[in-house]
Amino acid sequence: MSQSLSAILARTDVPAREALEDAVEALKFKLSVDESYVPFESKGYLPCTLNGEDGGLNIRLDAVEPYLAEFPGLKDQIGLRDTLVGLRSGGDPREDVCVLMLAAALAEKFDAIVHDPKKGTIIPADKLAAWARSQFAELD
Repeated sequence: MSQSLSAILARTDVPAREALEDAVEALKFKLSVDESYVPFESKGYLPCTLNGEDGGLNIRLDAVEPYLAEFPGLKDQIGLRDTLVGLRSGGDPREDVCVLMLAAALAEKFDAIVHDPKKGTIIPADKLAAWARSQFAELD
C-alpha cells in the first residue's frame, strides 16, 4: 500500500537540499536525499539512500490553493503557508519510510503542516518522527 502525505509550508521555507539534509540528520534518520533535488524544479521520482540502500519517493511542489479546494477545512489551519509538497511512495516499504522521514523533517524544521489526504487528518511532527522510526525498525 502506498504512503501519501502532503506537507504545507510557506514558499520561503521550502528547503534547499543541504537544509533538508541537515533537518533529516537532526532527527537522526539514516536518510540521504539525492543531489538531483532542487526546490521547485524536482518533480516525479526522487532517489534517496536509506541506511545505505536505495530508496526514494515521488515528490511534487505546487501552490496549495488547488489542494484546499479538495480539503476546505484546512484553510483555517494553514495560516500563511502557500506551498504544497506532495510526498508519495509506490508501495515499497522503503519508499514509505522515505515519505515519513521527509515529512517529519519538513514538519519539525520548516514549520510544515503535514496532512494525510486519505484520513483527512493533520499529523504532528513528533508523531511523524515516531512513525518513521517504527516503520524503519520493521524493515528487513
